[in-house]
Order: sequence, then structure tokens, then C-alpha cells
Amino acid sequence: MAKQLTILGSTGSIGTSTLALVEGCPEQFDIKVLVAGRNAGLLAEQALRYRPDAVGLADEAGETVLREALAGSGIEIMCGEAACTELARRPVDIVIAGIVGLAGLPSVLAAVECGQTVALANKESLVSAGEVVTAMARRTGARILPVDSEHSAIFQCWQGWAGHQDDLVNASGVSGIGRICLTASGGPFRDRDLDSFDRITAAEAVRHPNWEMGQKISVDSATMMNKGLEVIEAAWMFDLGPAQIDVLIHPQVAVHGLVYFNDGSVIGQLGTADMKTPISVALAWPDRLDWKPEPLDLLSLGSLDFMAVEEARYPCFFLARQALASGGIMPAVLNAANEVAVAAFLDGRIGFTGIGAIVDDCLQNAPDGDVRSLEAVLEIDARTRRLAETRCESYMSGASMAKTRGGI
Repeated sequence: MAKQLTILGSTGSIGTSTLALVEGCPEQFDIKVLVAGRNAGLLAEQALRYRPDAVGLADEAGETVLREALAGSGIEIMCGEAACTELARRPVDIVIAGIVGLAGLPSVLAAVECGQTVALANKESLVSAGEVVTAMARRTGARILPVDSEHSAIFQCWQGWAGHQDDLVNASGVSGIGRICLTASGGPFRDRDLDSFDRITAAEAVRHPNWEMGQKISVDSATMMNKGLEVIEAAWMFDLGPAQIDVLIHPQVAVHGLVYFNDGSVIGQLGTADMKTPISVALAWPDRLDWKPEPLDLLSLGSLDFMAVEEARYPCFFLARQALASGGIMPAVLNAANEVAVAAFLDGRIGFTGIGAIVDDCLQNAPDGDVRSLEAVLEIDARTRRLAETRCESYMSGASMAKTRGGI
């Protein structure tokens, strides 16, 4: 029987990759709901192709375009963020949570609250609200399956040993596991001269050497904030302490994650740099999906290299480590400040090195509060974003003054 799917973020990279897998295995999946942010045109094309029961568009400005494109199709149309969140509650076999940023948190919580199986690509949900999401999952029986390649790797290694465990939330606390290791490509600036970092452009930062991703996550990969967020996500997903999560740079991107057992054994997962693989694992779990992928060719790789993460090159990664160690609101502050700083960098308002500087400033001047409810998380997020925007303006003003002084 075909699995019923809801895809949140259907027009993004995770959503389109998921639909490509569905296209290749149409008899195994039935699309019930598609939700997008702003791209009404592509959402309409997807809807007419896959014929879901309903579509949702968060940006109400595109409602007219969407309704005109789907007129007479019989597909239910819902617009606005609240309506899209409600679509996540509709019973299906799997909810693909692919909305980027904290904007995806309400729909993730809605799906978890209803006891859905959630294939989680939205790492910010666990970074900013890990306590809320995991506690609710335990209460409702919701399953959380990872979609990030590194977390999927750990999941596969972990489940291969503790296969009796039903899901990640309930698979925590396995005494035989000592630590895990996530790998990172190092991004496009792994070998770049540090003295030139202040001249890095947005166009350079979004050209990832291994993965095809959206702009925000590509910049996060360049700063390695993405890996820092994944460390925080892994702490919640696998119930591990900061000292139990290692990260190594691995340029070949063949080994995606390793689990170290207390008896000295290490189990690793290898695969090609294709996001369809971890998505397929979540879609088919507990089985495997034969989607005819390109096999990993170890002979062509020749060697597998690993190296430590340099703090001078990747300060954002270490800020994420610091936020996890501090706990409380700090991961939520980190995420909010980073989203604002990355957007400012992509807009040309700050330089590349300004991303880390602004995040660091916000961590040092974090607002008071807690993250024990959705409302509390959103409040911390909003206050941090205001602070980060102010810091971006100051940074830009300072940079302009420096240029003026330099020209005198």
C-alpha cells in the first residue's frame, strides 16, 4: 500500500528532491499535502502534477496566482502561515519537514502534537526548541526520523546495532554507545587564505563544492555554522552530551557519520553526496528504497582524509559549541542571530566575517527568558532578531566609516 505523504517546503531543495524520489517510485507514495512559502507558480505546477488533496501557501500575496492556476482542479487551497501549520496536522504516514529556518517550527510542532511520523530536515526546530519538540514527541508517540545526511548516517549506524528501538526519541540512553562523529566537507573556503576572508562575496559563499543547496544553508556550510547547528540537533535527537559529539572535516564527503561503541568498535555510514539518499531512508524506513542511485565508487576516491576543525577558520562552529554547552536559551539566540546575519550578508549589508561577529555579540548580550514553550521560543527569537538587526546596522555603519577614514 502506498505511503501517504505531506511535504512541508515542497518547492525547496528537500521538497523537490523528495518529489524526484516519488517520481521514480510512484506506486510506493501518494502525495496528500504540499506546502510552500512564496513560490506560488512552482507550487501550482507540483500540485497539477502530483494531485494532492490540498496545498498550502504561507505567503498570502501569492494566493491569487495559486487560485487562478489551480482553478477547476478540485485541489483544496489554504493560504497564510496559520493555515499551513494546520495542514501539518492532517493524518498521513510521513510528514516531510523541509521548511528552512525557525519558520518551520510551528508546523513541526503541529505534526508532532498529532503523533505523526516526521522526517525532519528542519534542524532549527531542535536547535531552538529541542526541549519542547522531544518532550512532546515522547508524550504523543510521534516518531522523528532524520533527513540531514549526517544525522541519517548516525541513525542508520545506531539502528543497525539497536534495531529493537522504535525511533530516535525512544532510542536514547543506549549504554553501549560512547560517542558519535559527524563529518563536514569544510565548505568552499576550506583551503582559502584567512587574510582574504573579509573579501568573500555572497556569490562565492553559495557555491558549495559538494552539495546543491539553498542560499542560506550554503552560507551556513561556508561558515560551518551548519555543522554547529547539527551538533546541537544531534544532542537532542540522540540524547547525548556535548562531549559525546565530535566533528571532523572530510573533503571527500563519502563518510557521513560514525558511531563509537564502548567496546572499541566503530560503525560508519558511507554514501554519495546526494540528499536523495537520506531522504529515501526516512521515506522507506524501516525498509530501503531502491531508487537506482549512482553507487559510491571507492576506487575513484582513492583515499579518505580527515582533519580537525580550525577555530580561526570556522568561528561560527565554535560559537554553536559554546551555545550548546551554555544551554538554556543560548541555542535559540544563536540560531536567530545567525539567520539575521546570513540574510544581511546575502543582501550585501555586512561582510562574511561579520556573520560570526554579530552572532558572538548577540550571545554575549542575550535577552532573558526561557524556551520551555513555543511562545517562549518565539519571544526569544523575536527579541534576538531585533538585537541582531541593530548590530547589523552598526556593523554596516562602522564599515562605511572605516572606508571613509581609509580614503582620506
